[in-house]
Amino acid sequence: MISPIRHAHRATRGLPRLTTAVAASATGLALVTGMTAGAVPAFGATPAEDTLQRQFDSAAAEFHVPVGVLLAVSYQQTRWDSHQGAPSTTGNYNVMGLTEVDAAAVNAALAKGPGPETDGRGDGAEPKPAKGATARPKVQDGPALHTLDAAAKLIHRPAEDLKRDAAQSVRGGAALLAKYQKEAGKPASADPGAWYQAVARFSQAGDAASVDAFADRVFGTIRTGVSRHTADGQSVVLAATPSLKADRPAPLKADRPAAAVRAAAAPAADDTTPECPSGLDCDFKPAAYALTNPSDLTSFGNYSKANRPDDGDKIQYIVIHDTEGGFDASIGLFQNPANQDSAHYIVRSSDGHVTQLVHTKDIAWHAGNKSLNMHSIGIEHEGYALPTDRPTWYSEQLYQSSAALTRYLAARYDIPLDREHIIGHDDVPGPIQSYVAGMHWDPGTFWDWSHYMDLLGAPVCANLGGPLTVGGVVTVSPAFDATNQPPVTGTADRPENFVYLRTQPDPNAPLINAGTTQASDWHDKAVYGTSYVVADLQGDWTAIWYDGQKAWFYNPSGQTGGADNRPGRTVLTAKPGLASIPVYGRNYPEAAAYTPYPGIAPQSVVPLTATVPAGQSYVAGSDAPVQSDFFYSHTIDNSAPNDWTLVVGNDTYYPIRYNHRIAYLKASDVQVGTAVTAGGNTGQSTKS
Repeated sequence: MISPIRHAHRATRGLPRLTTAVAASATGLALVTGMTAGAVPAFGATPAEDTLQRQFDSAAAEFHVPVGVLLAVSYQQTRWDSHQGAPSTTGNYNVMGLTEVDAAAVNAALAKGPGPETDGRGDGAEPKPAKGATARPKVQDGPALHTLDAAAKLIHRPAEDLKRDAAQSVRGGAALLAKYQKEAGKPASADPGAWYQAVARFSQAGDAASVDAFADRVFGTIRTGVSRHTADGQSVVLAATPSLKADRPAPLKADRPAAAVRAAAAPAADDTTPECPSGLDCDFKPAAYALTNPSDLTSFGNYSKANRPDDGDKIQYIVIHDTEGGFDASIGLFQNPANQDSAHYIVRSSDGHVTQLVHTKDIAWHAGNKSLNMHSIGIEHEGYALPTDRPTWYSEQLYQSSAALTRYLAARYDIPLDREHIIGHDDVPGPIQSYVAGMHWDPGTFWDWSHYMDLLGAPVCANLGGPLTVGGVVTVSPAFDATNQPPVTGTADRPENFVYLRTQPDPNAPLINAGTTQASDWHDKAVYGTSYVVADLQGDWTAIWYDGQKAWFYNPSGQTGGADNRPGRTVLTAKPGLASIPVYGRNYPEAAAYTPYPGIAPQSVVPLTATVPAGQSYVAGSDAPVQSDFFYSHTIDNSAPNDWTLVVGNDTYYPIRYNHRIAYLKASDVQVGTAVTAGGNTGQSTKS
């Protein structure tokens, strides 16, 4: 999904500077890298690297909370990042992730939005009916949305101080933990293991299993230890305590749902056992599979029954979304068939709880492109736009649960853990030209792809190194910290996951495609982990083939884009003699493939207006082309002729990264080659 709020209320800004680090060096101004103890610092103040560590020590002593507990809770909330006082997608603030959300204002703003840009089915079919759809998900008010105010009262400081000042955020978090410990009838013990109940309550989760899961992660962090140099420039260390034993109360232990190893086989149609890895807190709340008109068997939602991958429909992608609504309300939206929308899973922000909505064997309507829906699993992540502040980050609990789920699914379905197969909704192409302008752009420019790929055990930078070469592959890889803060309209400077692309190797050159600095404008951005063929090199600038043109980004010493010099990377060009070749938004079969199925009308195979001109090269998303296919699902009960049938064609397609998004090239249109590597050949070789 995507927020209507993010499209509105944005002030116009000029062309973006390259990075905060570059601007700072040019002006002599220092970056804001942290907060000083006891007061809100002026912008430009640069505290010592151990300032935050000392603030944790001080607050732990003041409120008699073991410093390891305080550090581990903060790490599991934010990884010790302050985010310069900006809210998360669910209204968390500063290093302790304390919440302040005006639910009424959020819901009023969401209600004014225009709603989703495209339908989740992505096949051009008219929703049946469009009316009757549930209103946009609402955020439910309650104490969990106001922990910042509660903490501010405990330490007798204005709430604004806890947003902007890391020291006060830590003090507020410590005060809450001390309060929870006292209310649990426990002494302020120096033993971290005695604080289990207080830590569990800090999660603000609504059920025993979820608070248990949060506390287990916190105490796991204390046992293993962790150290990090934060995006704010702070060095923080939590020493390992491997012998720690947590005093977990028996009721929590008993109430925890059995997390036995899930069966790898697809569940039965009526099975509500969640398909999740052992140890992940999951449940199953089915999305609607029902008619919106009792007399019309084609008026069903919100997904298609299938039997993937046993029916030949291979699962190749995992698509990352955000809900732009509250967790429970979003589930409610998926349980109304009139909404014509669903996902396989949704992850809660506060504690990482996972709810499955659609069996993985079935085709959820989540991506707005039927070809991608057929071959993917969609994971929604709780997040909602705030009406006055820009949401800027996702919770650590959300990242960790999502990554655990993705690792499990990737292993189960043999999905490569790379950015060609683990994609965002913003990577999904418009299936036909009329859909392109309205395609979604979640999870947004502030989703930390670097951290997420690290959690998957597939760090992008592990494959990068050596010099860049024209004809070689470059992978966009800016650090998600203060060195990469390209301006985004309507937001404060913050780490982002992309680089801007320009028409010339000049910081004053226009953005390509007449682009803007709007977060929703995906036409002029290259996102972390995506790979392109190097078109040109000039000084500190690298040009790539992107959207049918040469696009430049600032890349001193490979700082924002590293060379992928692994041998054998497949690249595609137009066949010799062709001035250009068409680009497709879906990989449907040719008309003749439908001949054995007279009940199925052949689907149109129409290219987008985009092309790949001769002389340009694009990285293939797979070394071999994929089959053209179309899953026909016309009625709710498989009663139509040739219903619930996978049509497979003879045409094959290569997925590519054409611009910000994936696209398809017909295998019959391309010449397949191998990318140049540093020290290797000076031109692309042709594969046999």
